[in-house]
Amino acid sequence: MLIPIGSFPFAIAMLYYRVPPIWYFAGGFDYQTPAANGDNSLMNGNRQKKMGFSRPRHGITAQAGQKYGLFAFLALASIALFGCVASALPQTTVAQANRELAAGFMVSPGDKLRVTVFDEPSLTGEYEVGQAGDLAMPLIEPIAASAKSPDQISAAIAASLVEGGYVLEPRVAVEILAHRPIYVLGQVNTPGEYQFAPNLTLEQAIAKAGGFTARASKRTVILQRQGWATGRRVILDGQILAVSPGDTITVEEAFF
Repeated sequence: MLIPIGSFPFAIAMLYYRVPPIWYFAGGFDYQTPAANGDNSLMNGNRQKKMGFSRPRHGITAQAGQKYGLFAFLALASIALFGCVASALPQTTVAQANRELAAGFMVSPGDKLRVTVFDEPSLTGEYEVGQAGDLAMPLIEPIAASAKSPDQISAAIAASLVEGGYVLEPRVAVEILAHRPIYVLGQVNTPGEYQFAPNLTLEQAIAKAGGFTARASKRTVILQRQGWATGRRVILDGQILAVSPGDTITVEEAFF
């Protein structure tokens, strides 16, 4: 879980200006100065001293103290809430993230493929996988290509050609020509969309985005990968993290 270290300056500011605790805002204590309280000023002044309160220093009035205290409380609450929400993401290791890519990249909508049907120039060509995940080619019905490897697509095309009676013994090869881009966001100098390259690593992806900012966290990144229902926080343990086409990498801000 993230520790809202950034909230410490607000707490220090509250102590420095002697702002009362949050129950003061509910009317639990009188923060009037002794001179403004009539006959009861001595009693109220003693109560303030016992509670550790006194006249605000450096010209800060009681009304201003209330505003500073309320601001500090809201800032503390928002930072703590952000930490809780961010920590709710599932965590994974570099080894686990890389293991999912061991079988090779799967084809996805938007990928460009080169299909070669040997001795059949009319079927050989470059094709793009549609948004529905289908590969449309002449003569045969669309092939479901999404989440399949090039070898699986080759086998599906060959089977369709045989079933349709177009080619008796087809030999088919499928190659991925262009992958989907990746996205590097958050605490990098030039966040945005970048072209994927084979064997791309996290370090190279960060370099494409201009490197880390001075406030970037280098201990974890949030990775959103195709097929994952939500992003995952990857713990960077010194191993090389492989990047997949279509990945969205978010570099978080370091709190300390």
